[in-house]
Amino acid sequence: MARLTFVLAIATLVCAIGTVAANHHARKLFTELEREQGRMRDLEVEWGQLQLEQSTWAGHARIEKIARERLHLQAPKSSQIIALDALAPSNPANTVAPR
Repeated sequence: MARLTFVLAIATLVCAIGTVAANHHARKLFTELEREQGRMRDLEVEWGQLQLEQSTWAGHARIEKIARERLHLQAPKSSQIIALDALAPSNPANTVAPR
């Protein structure tokens, strides 16, 4: 009987230690999950900021301003514009020679 009591006490002790270890591991995983979720939120905020920055840098007005100021580009005059009808049959006699 003493042997059975000793075996049951050891089994109870092993189960208790296993329960404590499992709870510790679960808490450790939960804190890691919370940390990663916080990191995810930070990255989502950064992603939104980067999208806003990209839209600012690629804005039409900004591109046009840089083209005019730095590259000295300007809109073509109406005499410099040639419109082609893509559906019309090609006629070599009506083609415009490049200038």
